[in-house]
Amino acid sequence: MSATAGQAQDQRGQAERLGIKPGQVVQEIGYDDDCDEDLRDAIGDVDNVELVGEDYDDVVDVVLLWWRDEDGDLVDALVDAVSPLTDGGYIWLLTPKAGRAGHVEPSDIGEAAPTAGLSQTSSISAARDWSGSRLVAPRARR
Repeated sequence: MSATAGQAQDQRGQAERLGIKPGQVVQEIGYDDDCDEDLRDAIGDVDNVELVGEDYDDVVDVVLLWWRDEDGDLVDALVDAVSPLTDGGYIWLLTPKAGRAGHVEPSDIGEAAPTAGLSQTSSISAARDWSGSRLVAPRARR
């Protein structure tokens, strides 16, 4: 396999780990120049996925919330991120890994998620410098 083919495989793997499926609408919140471009490209490369910005005003299947410790109140951001989600939708809270600028302690996520009405279902290494926490609204609220 060539290096280019290997890179394409790795990128597809990134999107698959996030559960991104063809045809989904993925809203990105908190994008800045420190975000992982390979991860963004991988999501954009999934067939018929629409990667939309913060100002998108329709329902979405997935929210990618890039979040750093200094970004403000995490609970408020999570409450705002839930509102455009379709039934069965979920949030990927992407935070800098330990030792990186803007790192968010897992305990902060563990406290903020339930306060915002969310449950954390999994955590992954989303990209080289970013961790991901998958957050969903409890089924009773749907």
